[in-house]
Amino acid sequence: MARKYFGTDGIRGLTNMAPMTAAMAMQVGMAAGAHFARGDHKHRVVIGKDTRLSGYMLESALIAGFTAVGMDVVLVGPMPTPAVAMLTQSMRADMGVMISASHNPFADNGIKLFGPDGYKLSDEDELAIERLIESDIPLSAAADIGRAKRYDDARGRYIHAAKLTFPRDLRLDGLRIVVDCANGAAYQVAPSALWELGADVVAIGVEPNGKNINDGVGSTSPQLLCETVVAAGADLGIALDGDADRLIVVDEKGRVIDGDQLMATIALGWARRGQLRNGLLVATVMSNLGLERYLESHELGLVRTKVGDRYVLEAMRQRGCNVGGEQSGHIILSDYATTGDGLVAALQVLAEIVRAGRPASEVLHRFDPLPQLLKNVRFAGGKPLEHERVQAVIAEAEAELYGKGRLVIRPSGTEPVIRVMAEGDDPEQVARVVDRICGVVREVA
Repeated sequence: MARKYFGTDGIRGLTNMAPMTAAMAMQVGMAAGAHFARGDHKHRVVIGKDTRLSGYMLESALIAGFTAVGMDVVLVGPMPTPAVAMLTQSMRADMGVMISASHNPFADNGIKLFGPDGYKLSDEDELAIERLIESDIPLSAAADIGRAKRYDDARGRYIHAAKLTFPRDLRLDGLRIVVDCANGAAYQVAPSALWELGADVVAIGVEPNGKNINDGVGSTSPQLLCETVVAAGADLGIALDGDADRLIVVDEKGRVIDGDQLMATIALGWARRGQLRNGLLVATVMSNLGLERYLESHELGLVRTKVGDRYVLEAMRQRGCNVGGEQSGHIILSDYATTGDGLVAALQVLAEIVRAGRPASEVLHRFDPLPQLLKNVRFAGGKPLEHERVQAVIAEAEAELYGKGRLVIRPSGTEPVIRVMAEGDDPEQVARVVDRICGVVREVA
């Protein structure tokens, strides 16, 4: 059964447009609260948010929904998504909620839900909540309505938890680090954690005003970070996104290091110390073939999944792996967190740099990525990938790239677009293959 409201990462959309309205947020609170009201104990939900202006409105609506069905609410204010997941688990809450649209512009917002174990919800839970959203949800009696209170120590608890993931025998003394918090959820916790570990911190993207989240800053806009690292003579830069579950690093020369290189660095370091479970790294179909070849050269394996950190985590749990993520910088280290955590991933990268005693440009450049080209083809309707001409040209392309490259073709999960990506040793061949497939898709669409 297809989900109506939930996408690959919660419910998301333009604020004050369906489904991202106050009315819907209240209904989600009522439905999720009713779904997780299991047992006869007093139920509790932890709610965090990023720095978007609309967070106030959605927070209030969610409070109304949860308390109406008898659930107590703990408000932690602006906090990273992984912090909400961690607090949900450690506070023995029945569920957690993060109000955020991650790396999207400020006008968007979203609602991400976590179960009592701190993990994002399964498809089954989301479908059950969707059915409740569209039903008549019983309300609590007047004496059983929930209460809401703010929890002031949430930042301190998360900073402490993040610091515990950094090796106790290492410090960041002598390292100048520029941290870009995207004017988002980590604008207080990330600089504090790095400073407490001994780093000389230069912080940018730490002046949120409700409308400047991800605006020219953060992991999706690293240019300012690149310039600041070079101008400040820093050893490296760290860029988080709006809800701090994504990480991109900039080396001392101002060059961007993507998630593939960071995952390779962590995986090899953990493997050498016997920490990498089953000798495997989990990544999506979009990760570069160079990563796969690099891991193979060190007798490590790569497991690929569909695009989306939820699918990465699902494969990690199935195969017993503890390192996984996406090229975009979502890195999941399940020894420490139940979801992607940009700050924790950054601390593991920093640990490898400190151990190596060499510049970030040398430590983090693990392989030369193969030429990769991605193009999008918009279509008006139908299912162009099922057309026999499209299937024929895809088969031809796969045969042409066999042993020399890789082809990934998939429909977007959020818009009527076919994404065509190819990579290989020959950039001209890659371009020809992508253009040929895109041309046929346009013709049949």
